[in-house]
Amino acid sequence: MADRIRYGSTILATLLVANCASFDTPDNLEPVEKGGGYQAQYRNPAVSRSKADSLTSAVLNAQECREPRGGDAGKGSGLAAVSLRGERLTRNDLVDVRVSDDDTFSGDFVVSRDGTIKLPFLDPIRAEGRSTDQIEDEIASQLIAGDFYKSNPRISVRVADFASVSVGVAGAVFEARSVEIGGVEGDRVDDRRQGALGASTEGRNLSAALRAAGGVRPDADISAVEVRRAGQFYTVDMRGVFEGVNAVDIMLLTGDEVTVPTRGCFQEDLMRPSPISPPGISLFLSNLTQPASGNAVSAVGRDVREIPYGTRYLQAVINTNCVGGARGTSANRSSVLFSRNPATGVSVVIERSIEDLLRRADRDDYDPYLLPGDSIACYDSTVTNIGEVAGLLGVLGI
Repeated sequence: MADRIRYGSTILATLLVANCASFDTPDNLEPVEKGGGYQAQYRNPAVSRSKADSLTSAVLNAQECREPRGGDAGKGSGLAAVSLRGERLTRNDLVDVRVSDDDTFSGDFVVSRDGTIKLPFLDPIRAEGRSTDQIEDEIASQLIAGDFYKSNPRISVRVADFASVSVGVAGAVFEARSVEIGGVEGDRVDDRRQGALGASTEGRNLSAALRAAGGVRPDADISAVEVRRAGQFYTVDMRGVFEGVNAVDIMLLTGDEVTVPTRGCFQEDLMRPSPISPPGISLFLSNLTQPASGNAVSAVGRDVREIPYGTRYLQAVINTNCVGGARGTSANRSSVLFSRNPATGVSVVIERSIEDLLRRADRDDYDPYLLPGDSIACYDSTVTNIGEVAGLLGVLGI
């Protein structure tokens, strides 16, 4: 019995020493410790609390920024973007055409695949990228040229329904891909709206396309968002979205190509909800005392949570129930952040002492913003770990 007790004590002492020993800092390809990660907030505290300098990470982030291509705020859109404003038709749009009291040329018409409207006895009328006023003028010209009328008849062209459009979105967005925007959402149809002339175009805006592509990344240069249409390039300054002014937004057409350039730096002022930001973050969480034997046991379905865009690491750690409780047994916890550089695809692992984040005045320098797809795992305090060791010895019968 004495030998068994001595053996158990030896194992307990060994496990306690191993438990109290420091673990290796996670290795990363990016120069995280020098502030060279995607955001400088990934750095660990390099000095004591008494010698800490505040807001160093913000300075490191700003040093990497290239000048915005759109120039001074409010001056980046110019005439190019102005030429794209207003309602423009695209393929599959439904238009109501009325020519005086003439039933021959009046009726509902769909913009064809080739981008034209085909009225009886007239040449196809180009509608892709044009306004209803321009279409009215061309109908009048053809009716006069074809001797259908001696003078301009009264003509009305109104949009009855805007179709969805497919556009490509690339560059500094979280999910660069082709997106489909606009049209009726789901199976819900408002009969009164369907029976009325006119239609809403908000669903086909540039901002809707950026949001559908996952939203703009924190390194995006939103001063000069590029839109390519029919071989022509235009730039749109969307900084007003974050500056509380009426932002420039344009209506997109099928076949448009959108590219968001990068400033090559992490911009903290873009880390907040907006019409062009990610709609939210699906955060993967784990705060289990022991690794689970299966998904059902760990309730994995409840450990994936939606949090607002702009949430910081410490906020998410609290959301994971890793902070609080009995101070004597719950202090000195740690947590790990698993993230990925959205520009390069390189992963990064950051380990933090929760006590440091709670107590240091310079916590903002080491409290990173969370990005879509991030994961957080929590580790228990020393006292909890000792309890687990004691429980293990009991299971072994020592």
